[in-house]
This record gives sequence, structure tokens and C-alpha cells, in this order.
Amino acid sequence: MSSWIALGLLIVAGAVLVLNNDTGTIAGFEPGDFAGLVAGLALLVFLGGSMLSGYRGRFTGAVRDAVFWGVLGLALIAGYSYRDQVMPIVHRIGGELVPGMPVGVDTGNPDTIGVRIRKQTDGHFLAHTRTNGARVDMIVDTGASTVVLRPSDAKKAGIDVSGLTYSVPVRTANGTALAARVRLNNVSIGSVTVDNVEALITKPGALHESLLGMSFLSRLRSYEFSGDFLTLRS
Repeated sequence: MSSWIALGLLIVAGAVLVLNNDTGTIAGFEPGDFAGLVAGLALLVFLGGSMLSGYRGRFTGAVRDAVFWGVLGLALIAGYSYRDQVMPIVHRIGGELVPGMPVGVDTGNPDTIGVRIRKQTDGHFLAHTRTNGARVDMIVDTGASTVVLRPSDAKKAGIDVSGLTYSVPVRTANGTALAARVRLNNVSIGSVTVDNVEALITKPGALHESLLGMSFLSRLRSYEFSGDFLTLRS
């Protein structure tokens, strides 16, 4: 029965759209809005009828599920309404659980922006950066004079590695390798951004991970290692 009622309501909605081409209103609604309201009502009737037939003879189960979905809906509405207050908490929890995820920190100075990242279990600080707008993960390395990118990460950042000249010697864990000098438009970790960053791009196989070196770190207001955390301020 609910299917036939829903079909009838859809026919009414279609007729409203076809027959009301003037600028008049229907019960205070524009014709298009009224048709949408009727179509929505048809959907509710169809779903409601299906649910009632599925819960036939199981009143307690129907009430339980209705309460569950009602509470879930209210929670979603409340979360959306207070999203500006909730999201910093979510990001902070994420930063505690996921090493490398930048978490905003209060620097005590309205002119200073700060983020914090957590150390990995291997003892390194892995930073989830946006390099030229692309997601690139880099190991923080104060011993590297510049940002050093693997070719695969350079490609993510929109750099054509095939036309580069590899003439700069760099020391890596695999020995000495040649790299090409480039300029990155920007490198960001959370809200901390540095523009026009000097970088090197190695040949394939020279690096296991890209490095976030001093050409980025030295441009910050400060950076501080404290226990399991690295705090960056700009």
C-alpha cells in the first residue's frame, strides 16, 4: 500500500511541475519547492511503509531502532552546530594517535602561529607537509642544509624531474649522490607555511624518505624539540 501512496505523491509532484509554469504559488510555496516537498513526503511514506512491514510484530525492536537513529541524528546535528569547537579537539586527539599529524598550539602571541608533531616509534619526526599544495611526507632532519625530495615526491609537487640537471653532491645513507637544485613555491605543516623554499631533488634510489631540512626550519620563528614532540612557530 505504501508503495502505491508514494507513487501517487510522485505523480502529483510531476503534475505540479508540468502544469504550473507561471509565477504563482501553491500553499505559499513556489511550484518547484512544493513539488520537492511532495517528492520528499513520498520518499518518507515509502521508507516508513517498508520499515513498518519489516518490524511487523516486533514493536519493541522498532522503538529501540527509532530511538537509536533519533539520538544519532541529534548527535550529528549537534556536532555540525558546534564544529568550530569540536574540530580542534578532534585534531588534537588525531595528533596524539597519529605521529606526524600537525596539531595547532597556542603560542601566547596573536602574531605567531604554532603547530606540534609527535615523534614516531622509530625515534624520527615525520612531518605531513603540503609541498606546492601536494601531500608529501618528510623526515625532519636538522643535519640537512636544505629540503631534499625523492623524485616521486617531487613529481607529486608538480616538478618535471626529467628536465633537471643533477650536479649537486649530497651525502645520504647510501653514500654520495647527485641532486638537482630547485625552488619550491611553498611548504606547509598545518597552518605554518614558508614560501620560496630552496630544495634539492635526488636521483631515484638515493633516499628512502624525503627530508625536511634547514632551508625550511631556519625560516621559522623558532622550532623546539621537547621529549616526544617538535613544536614549530612562524
